[in-house]
Amino acid sequence: MFKRLLVAVLLICLSPLAAWSGEKAYSRVVSLYAAHAENLAAMGAANVLVGVNEPMNGLPVVGARDSAEAIAALRPDLVLARPMHRATQPGLIEQLTRLGVTVVCLQPASEAGLDEYWLELGRLTGHEREARAMCENFRRDLDAVRATVAKAAGAGRKRVFFESIHRQMKTISPGSMADFVLQAAGGDNLARDAEPVSGTNIASFGLERVVALGDSLDVYLAQKGTMNPVSLEEIAATPGLSALKAVREGRVFLVDEALVSRPTPRLLEGVRAVAAILYPEVFAQEAHK
Repeated sequence: MFKRLLVAVLLICLSPLAAWSGEKAYSRVVSLYAAHAENLAAMGAANVLVGVNEPMNGLPVVGARDSAEAIAALRPDLVLARPMHRATQPGLIEQLTRLGVTVVCLQPASEAGLDEYWLELGRLTGHEREARAMCENFRRDLDAVRATVAKAAGAGRKRVFFESIHRQMKTISPGSMADFVLQAAGGDNLARDAEPVSGTNIASFGLERVVALGDSLDVYLAQKGTMNPVSLEEIAATPGLSALKAVREGRVFLVDEALVSRPTPRLLEGVRAVAAILYPEVFAQEAHK
């Protein structure tokens, strides 16, 4: 399903036959995806940003729905986008290239592509050494959390349904960032056979199948954010969900979608947050060491 670890589309418009050499470090970057900007900041490259799609350090805010002219007015030498922008805003990239702006579309398709994605951002901005250190720190800290999870889940992993969109009762796609977070935190995804929607990180499941989980469900988890503005009360009040043991016993929890769905080092915070939900006694002890 996820045949490519890193989806990368490189479009250059300096000339019709131009090819990116990989040697130039870009110094005026517009990010049309919040994760790109967050990752650049994490590797010490925030100073290259001249525009972002979410508020950050007082920078101009522009998005993929803005005009190419509005983005080009910030005088970027690089625009960082996502592969999905080619489908959702098909004319934007072509217009930017015609205006003389280099556009690179990047997004890792799974956790296995994180390092290469971060390293590519580092190469593009002249911060490859810092990006490599970021990768090493992330993997080291992740190994430490996984070791604690292994001890906590020794008697059996907690069985979880992870909601992504409540109103449609959708779940997370197998292999997605959120699925990685759940697995790393010691959760057993009971909707692991859910079918991804058009290759996205969202998968169809349906209320009937959720209800059928019944007493086998230990924890009902929902990501909360722009994509899923849900509340604990709304979940508890949904007809049929009271058939779930986890709901009846109040084991319903929300987690910030930015911590579990964006390919940034904060995924580690997501793993810790979910692990603390699944194994509170063990992770409470870890916090006090």
